[in-house]
Amino acid sequence: MNFSFSLNTQNHFSIIKNIADELNQQVYIVGGFVRDLILERERNEVDFLVIGDGPTFAQKLAEKLNVKNVNIFKNYGTAHFKYKNIDFEFVGARKESYNKDSRNPHVEVGSFEEDINRRDFTVNTLAISLNTKNYGELIDNFNGLDDIKNKIIKTPLNPQITFDDDPLRIMRAFRFASQLNFYVDENILIAAEQLAERLKIVSQERITDELFKILSSSNPSIGLKLMQNTKVMHVVFPQIANLAGVDQRKDFHHKDVFLHTCQVVDNISKSTENVWLRFAALVHDIAKPQTKRFVEGTGWTFHGHEEIGARMMKGVFKQLKLPLQKINYIEKLIRLHLRPIALASEVVTDSAIRRLSANAGDDLDDLITLCRADITSKNQDKVAKYLQNYENVMSKVKEVQEKDNLRAFQSPVKGEEIMEICNLKPSKKVGEIKKAIEEAILDGKIQNNYNEAYQYLLQIKSDYLN
Repeated sequence: MNFSFSLNTQNHFSIIKNIADELNQQVYIVGGFVRDLILERERNEVDFLVIGDGPTFAQKLAEKLNVKNVNIFKNYGTAHFKYKNIDFEFVGARKESYNKDSRNPHVEVGSFEEDINRRDFTVNTLAISLNTKNYGELIDNFNGLDDIKNKIIKTPLNPQITFDDDPLRIMRAFRFASQLNFYVDENILIAAEQLAERLKIVSQERITDELFKILSSSNPSIGLKLMQNTKVMHVVFPQIANLAGVDQRKDFHHKDVFLHTCQVVDNISKSTENVWLRFAALVHDIAKPQTKRFVEGTGWTFHGHEEIGARMMKGVFKQLKLPLQKINYIEKLIRLHLRPIALASEVVTDSAIRRLSANAGDDLDDLITLCRADITSKNQDKVAKYLQNYENVMSKVKEVQEKDNLRAFQSPVKGEEIMEICNLKPSKKVGEIKKAIEEAILDGKIQNNYNEAYQYLLQIKSDYLN
């Protein structure tokens, strides 16, 4: 296979060929760009393998392209710059050896073959020559082209060696399977299970990054199930692994909470690219194992799992090293994910709708998206019924919001004014008075406007000052 025609449409590739001739060096496009070119997937990153000094080659090209900012990483022998919204990454050919206690390799200058041998998967070992003598030629030392055609993830070397050297490649294998909708070679699955504990030498940030890339893929359940089936989930995210084997009521969900969760994550991925909303789907039932109870005539119940699950998030965020600014959002969605369906009754009060709207705030639409995704019954009539129930709830919410101006709900009388009127200093009591005004609005005792809230404050203040 020759890609010279498609490469000729990009002027910078012919410039690279000329520089290679000038420096008497060989240079190749390698890795994901080649794979995605074959798969006809868009990609804005190009990796170049230089048989020689990668950073020097990068600086020479940057001069030709009038690029001013080139990032050089001397310790790794790599260079990077951006050109026409495309990331160009250059690395000199190298060979690697690993210490048992670290995934950081000892790097030496290597040949083209040695560099290709060290790569993670056969689909990423493909290279396209940018050299005059064979410009555009595809070099395929490990049958990567066939593996792309057959949609399978394999390692170029024995996966036991590949994963023992760098255990993060286990997560990468599952991530590529999710992103590309590929199968994973049986030998990889065996090695992943045997070496899952090796992931403990990898930084949590790198593991979490791969987990979120799985969640960002079009079919996250592929990667999640691979993690579960190989016991990798038990190492990476044991709270999710523990969902397997937890029975549910058969008339509403799948029997197994882990499989149900996978379906919810896939469902929500069809509706949103917001990875944090997808993460909320992953953890929404995280407390079901510890709240599981059997009730005669009903089956398994999980009373309070939404509240306990929300409280678990502080530990989960610390464990996965997630950004704390997202914790309130996730806690809220877990805590409220059962509320909307309880409001589907025709006789639900405006007060209950107000409370849902006030509690969810600006995240109400995301909450309803999660609730819709949470319907995993195989009975299509029940699915249609529950979806219609959520439509009914949202209609009621919209009606009450328009009537009460509740979208950005809080007391119209602010804390500073409460302190001035009641002659109070900043204290817990100020919050209690403010809360009482908000409760009166939610209960429909007063309307959501300043005048009625002010008059209500005057009416109740003596109750809090005595």
